[in-house]
Amino acid sequence: MTPLGPTVPPSTTTRIWDAAETLPREELTALQLERLRATVARVLAGQRLGAERLAEAGIASPNDVDALDDLTRIPFFTKADLRENYPFGLLAVPREQLVRLQASSGTHGKPTVVGYTKADLETWTELMARSMTMAGVQPGMVIHNANGYGLFTGGLGFHQGGERIGATVVPVSGGRTARQAMLLRDLGAQVLVATPSYSLVIAQALADEGVGPADTSLELGLFGGEPWTDGLRAQIDRALGIKAVNFYGLSEMCGPGVATECLTARDGLHVNEDHFIVEVIDPEDGRPVDAGEVGELVFTSLTKEALPLIRYRTGDLGAVSEHPCSCGRTSARLIQLGGRRDDMMIIRGVNLYPSHVEQILTSVDGVAPHWQLILERPGPMDELTLQCEPAAGADAQELRGRLEELLKEATGVRIAVSVLEAGAVPRSEGKAVRVVDRRG
Repeated sequence: MTPLGPTVPPSTTTRIWDAAETLPREELTALQLERLRATVARVLAGQRLGAERLAEAGIASPNDVDALDDLTRIPFFTKADLRENYPFGLLAVPREQLVRLQASSGTHGKPTVVGYTKADLETWTELMARSMTMAGVQPGMVIHNANGYGLFTGGLGFHQGGERIGATVVPVSGGRTARQAMLLRDLGAQVLVATPSYSLVIAQALADEGVGPADTSLELGLFGGEPWTDGLRAQIDRALGIKAVNFYGLSEMCGPGVATECLTARDGLHVNEDHFIVEVIDPEDGRPVDAGEVGELVFTSLTKEALPLIRYRTGDLGAVSEHPCSCGRTSARLIQLGGRRDDMMIIRGVNLYPSHVEQILTSVDGVAPHWQLILERPGPMDELTLQCEPAAGADAQELRGRLEELLKEATGVRIAVSVLEAGAVPRSEGKAVRVVDRRG
């Protein structure tokens, strides 16, 4: 595809990178249908499993797709499909056409390998430039990129987008947190890129050096890679003196750049709908949910050459809103992102997500933003313990009793609380480990 390129900002409150961001809904829907048919053609020509799924839906030609609603006839793809066809079984192009391979972390088994053609990388770079512009990044800004630069897509994705905008990218990657703090201060970064949990580790390293929010040039934080709440956002904003902006992506689609908050509103993540179709389904029966209702997010890629995926179940929970945004973009927004479906724990018959615990903790004065849930089975039932740290000046014993009462009231589950010394909860240089399962 030919990038549309940056355009003149329509107002003083937002900058638009690409004219597709403000397409009328009718034009956007027509573009999606055109690109969906092109994706169907690529799948039929080169992806065996995808072609079989299309055949199940009675689609033998792109002309058999009359409307976007025809998607609901097509069976879902899942992460299991990628693992069963590891590493190259779902490619729609010869392996020799790939210019890059990246992969998920593979925490629960083999990683899911994704490939990019030269055109795929160009599309992704444009998407990241668009998304980072939406989040407030401007040419000439210094970007401190503390995302990992390995197989994880976060490091290179933000790097490519920043360079395309015309910013100065510092490829620090993760780890060596004291050095991160020094470089942030000395190089005058205005933008921090990291996971939200690691940004707080960096904030603590700055504080340990006597560097407060007013002592750096930081203005923006671009965060993603793990679920986080508005409460944690407020803590990050205060600790670093920035505006934290949420990014959503998954390697199976491209990496970061699938959906992004605008700096104007920071109220829901704009889906790049000219590149992705989003659906929300009931996780149990796969049926579409009502507009605005929370369910499992399903994405279809519209411009991917190497690994086109039609109706990919992400396992992520959220809802979609098409209400107008004050920034002027016309795209639908992801709202109420609630973590991953497989993060859910069932404790004494009650469904519990780590994000629910985080919401409670960030509303309580005296709790430091570092915590873990320990899941054990000492007897016939699962038991859950929250390990956390007190904020400076907080009384640990009083805090323990207050938290146990609040958690029981809010969740309906008895969660034991252990208030540890400052620094005792393990820190992460990437995605935070919120649940430690010791059930063997």
